[in-house]
Amino acid sequence: MAPKDAGTYLEVNLRQAVTEFSPLQSEINKLIKSSGPMPVWRYMELCLLHPEHGYYVSRDPLGREGDFTTAPEVSQMFGELLGLWAASVWKAIGSPPMLRLIELGPGRGTMMADALRALRVLPPLYQALSVHLVEINPVLREKQRATLSGVRSISWHDSIDEVPEGPAVIFANEYFDVLPIHQAVKRETGWHERVVNLDANGRLVFGASAEPIPRFEVLLPPLVRAAPVGAVFEWRPDSEIMKIATRVRDQDGAALIIDYGHMRSDAGDTFQAIARHSFADPLKNPGQADVTAHVDFQALTRAAEDLGARVHGPATQGDFLKRLGIETRAVTLMGKTTPEVSADISGALKRLTDSGRGGMGSMFKVMAITEPHLTSVAGLSDEQAPGPSTP
Repeated sequence: MAPKDAGTYLEVNLRQAVTEFSPLQSEINKLIKSSGPMPVWRYMELCLLHPEHGYYVSRDPLGREGDFTTAPEVSQMFGELLGLWAASVWKAIGSPPMLRLIELGPGRGTMMADALRALRVLPPLYQALSVHLVEINPVLREKQRATLSGVRSISWHDSIDEVPEGPAVIFANEYFDVLPIHQAVKRETGWHERVVNLDANGRLVFGASAEPIPRFEVLLPPLVRAAPVGAVFEWRPDSEIMKIATRVRDQDGAALIIDYGHMRSDAGDTFQAIARHSFADPLKNPGQADVTAHVDFQALTRAAEDLGARVHGPATQGDFLKRLGIETRAVTLMGKTTPEVSADISGALKRLTDSGRGGMGSMFKVMAITEPHLTSVAGLSDEQAPGPSTP
């Protein structure tokens, strides 16, 4: 690179560093200096949910101009098929005269809008619906209001605890991955909680608590117990999955959880940051990037089954969507439009279902939690398409 280009490159990066200055950084530094090293879960919680500087309380992180793109933003097919999946659950539980359609972390409302459009083909169900969005971000709430402006019955809540009782279908797409995680590091002396500390230059670094976690080994899955020294194990508290499982167990209905993660519990450090559609250092510019960790689907299964709910799956997102008929839906859409739009639909289909580089098909997993007597659900059993086709 020529000197002039190098200078321009440096200038751009200096400007970028200034614009990415994190006001949360100084607050975290003060907390560490006054109270000592901070557990990873607390650091993640501050990055995402700090009342003034948290990533998820003040911005729209989605789309090309944001930091990442979710499946509903890739194609209308995703939300449409989930809408028809909800219809299949409604029929399976006896077509109750009232159904709460709940979405946790609904983004811009895109998925819910697509799901509701598909559900219009079933007027009895559409009239039975009340929509409930669990969202804490005021910026996204406004975008959801705009996207769903024509919806007859819709309410917003800060927590699923606030949603009125009754039969429900709950969607949790990319919801669990941003719930704060605990991490532990294996040392010769046992498992020590992983923490965030300051180095001699005032930079955030990972460390470990001085004392091991008492009796931690006996709580671990067998694969994790056999992990070598230096391994990292991460887990989330069961509180959220317990709320969901208890609700569908006691009040009828089903929850559909879609997220990236692993099907069995194992050691591994998946704590990461995503900014401008690229991976970033999770300890740099706290509050300015999305910090996430993979979802342990075996842990979710164990927690739900311990409460007496029934678990279906998990399966890969690619298999799930294909069983629901996404390929047929893509052909239908492509037959009604221009070659250019058809190419976009084909690309979206590949991105949602493909297991190769850039595809979401195998990285993302899908599981359903239902009341115990619902023995099968569409897409996670042998059934294919869950209901009538969308026009």
